[in-house]
Amino acid sequence: MIFISTVYFNGVKLRVEAQPPSAVPVRGGNVTLPCRFWYEPELSVPRRVRVKWAWLPVSGDSESDVLVAIGHRHRSFGHFKDRVFLRQDVPGDISLIISNVSLRDGGQYRCEVIDGLEDESAAVHLELRGVVFPYQPHRGRYHMSFAAARRACEEQDAAVATFQQLYAAWREGLDWCNAGWLADGTVQYPITQPRSPCGGLDLGPGVRSYGARHKLSHRYDVFCFSSFIRGRVYFLQHPQRLNFSEAVQACITDGGEIATVGQMFAAWRFLGLDRCDAGWLADGSLRYPITKPRPNCGPQEPGVRSFGFPSPHHKHGVYCYSSK
Repeated sequence: MIFISTVYFNGVKLRVEAQPPSAVPVRGGNVTLPCRFWYEPELSVPRRVRVKWAWLPVSGDSESDVLVAIGHRHRSFGHFKDRVFLRQDVPGDISLIISNVSLRDGGQYRCEVIDGLEDESAAVHLELRGVVFPYQPHRGRYHMSFAAARRACEEQDAAVATFQQLYAAWREGLDWCNAGWLADGTVQYPITQPRSPCGGLDLGPGVRSYGARHKLSHRYDVFCFSSFIRGRVYFLQHPQRLNFSEAVQACITDGGEIATVGQMFAAWRFLGLDRCDAGWLADGSLRYPITKPRPNCGPQEPGVRSFGFPSPHHKHGVYCYSSK
């Protein structure tokens, strides 16, 4: 679908177009959100217009300004400051370039052209390709308020998943019986195989919902969303098994850092990480990634296997992350 908006003034049509109306960037890279404007009939003398880009995040928070420009002068705002600018390769091109794309950048962007008292806009949707994973801290099931859930995902190099992201993961086979926070403050969980403890046998497969919950007083797990990562996650070849503190130091000595849960899921999903050895991760959990199921490596489905949170004094391997 092509989005074209039109405004008429003094017999002249102001048109704004965003095409294509969506973009799928790589985290850490750059992305261009297309937008252009023109007049019909074409003006003999260029008009001085004000351009504004605004952002409506996937979390459901209110719209905020990204960039405002007049000519080649522009100002950026919030967490976009110094990361965005207009392409302006040809007259009428006001495409927005975002550098170092982050997990927070997903959502709908509105490109607005203001000519005197007239203005019109078009929308572009930015969606990162990623993976959703359920998460609970070492204290166990249902211990996180919404704010704690948000922090937990951020600590794992991830963000709280949206309903759309969880729904897409469910369609790809995600099945999890523990309810978790989503970005809009609702609590839901995905079921592909109905069973008694998970809503009952009478309900078909689907995403079960508890609706909106109190963000301060209610406690649940969380569904996190992580995207493609630059760099690599690897199982450290070390002459001996390591306790947790030794594992953290070993990754640093090797030129990297101990991997987060989000980095492992992203490496498993997008880089094909497959290793039948359990190793420490940054949150103190013990996990390993399997893309090709085989005997003695857990269930017959691909996934990131978890052994929970063993004593930090136990000896195991470790997964490291390197940005190089």
